[in-house]
Amino acid sequence: MVVVLVEVVVVVVVAVVVEVIEVVVVVEAVVVVVAAAAAVAVVVVVVVVVVVVVVVVVVVVVVVVVVVVVVAVVVVVVVVVEVVVVVVVEVVVVVVVEVEVVVVVVVVVVVVVVVVVVVVVVVVVVVVVVVEEVVVVIVLVVVVVVVVVVVVVVVVVVVVIVVVVEIVVVVVVVVVVVVVVVVVVVVVVVVEVVVVVVVVVVVVVVVVEVVLIVLVVVIVVVVVVVVVVVVAVVVVVLVVVVEAVEVVVGVVVNNNNKCTL
Repeated sequence: MVVVLVEVVVVVVVAVVVEVIEVVVVVEAVVVVVAAAAAVAVVVVVVVVVVVVVVVVVVVVVVVVVVVVVVAVVVVVVVVVEVVVVVVVEVVVVVVVEVEVVVVVVVVVVVVVVVVVVVVVVVVVVVVVVVEEVVVVIVLVVVVVVVVVVVVVVVVVVVVIVVVVEIVVVVVVVVVVVVVVVVVVVVVVVVEVVVVVVVVVVVVVVVVEVVLIVLVVVIVVVVVVVVVVVVAVVVVVLVVVVEAVEVVVGVVVNNNNKCTL
């Protein structure tokens, strides 16, 4: 009986050792599978990070190019407007100078005419004083006075017209320049605001996409690792249970056979 018990114990110990070895082998296989899954997950994360970095760099480059182009266009528009304003001002100045020259010429001509008339009248008066009577002299004096008054009135009217024209031209030029400058400033401000809004929207979209991609990758990696670990544990438990049942059944069968003999 003691020999039978010893044999049973030896058989059980050997079976347990064999099962432990098999469990160790299975555990090593599970460890290898988990390590491979972790390596694959790391590779996937690295690839996703590289893709995200490339996308961010491309978006930043595109935004910078758009901003540079918009700023260049705005600068060109401002320069063109400044050139147009300078040309308009120069033209107005030239016109005003020409008008002033014409006024000066007219005044000089009028003065010359007045001097000539006065000289003629003086000569006539002298002649009349010498030849005619006092009545004729009075008439000539009245004529001279009338001519002088008419000439003075004409000169004053011309000067007033020229001054009014110059004032109107200057006012029109100033109004046009102010309107053009205001329009250009408004356009520049609107363009800058639109560019800033577009850049902010693009940056927000890129950040949201990056966060979503990273979250999805992390969730997938965690799920894969958990599934692999659970499957490995279930397999190990099933193998251990099956082997233990086989050992117990074998021991019982051997004992029954020996007892029968």
